[in-house]
Amino acid sequence: MIDFKEIASITLILFSVIDILGSIPVIIDLRQKAGSIDAGRATIVSGGLMIAFLYLGKEILKLFGVDVASFAVAGALILFLIGLEMILGRTIFKHDTTHSRATSIVPIAFPIIAGAGTMTTILSLKAAYQEINIIVGILLNLVFIYLVLRSSVWIEKQLGTAGTDVLRKIFGLILIAIAIKLVRSNF
Repeated sequence: MIDFKEIASITLILFSVIDILGSIPVIIDLRQKAGSIDAGRATIVSGGLMIAFLYLGKEILKLFGVDVASFAVAGALILFLIGLEMILGRTIFKHDTTHSRATSIVPIAFPIIAGAGTMTTILSLKAAYQEINIIVGILLNLVFIYLVLRSSVWIEKQLGTAGTDVLRKIFGLILIAIAIKLVRSNF
């Protein structure tokens, strides 16, 4: 039942879709606005969402009358707005600096970590791989996600102010491009 080759494939696929390393500038930006990010809470919530979607994804979407494509477009819209915030330096989302726990869930856990791309990938993986191997792949990614979230202050110090600003602008543009690609491919 447990197949290490499947686990390696699933882990790498999810790692590339989640792209936690590419999300570092977004995480730093959100941490600066909220004051802090609860790495454990964000990791647990995103993991719970991924595993719940593995088992109930299609049914949850059907319950609300939403198809996977519409779900992907909605997630793309959020990513687009976050990208605009990063590039323009304007606040679109209201960030409550007294509730960093909320920021740990929205937008960190969802849609940045467990977003539309991750959810649709999990549905695709379910058709090709054993569920136990998918769960192990998710858990391995969650360990790496936790480590990145936990070390975001250290990463920011290593980049410095100028490096963080440059990365924020570049990855803001990349987020907008990803959002446009998601919208285009799901229309």
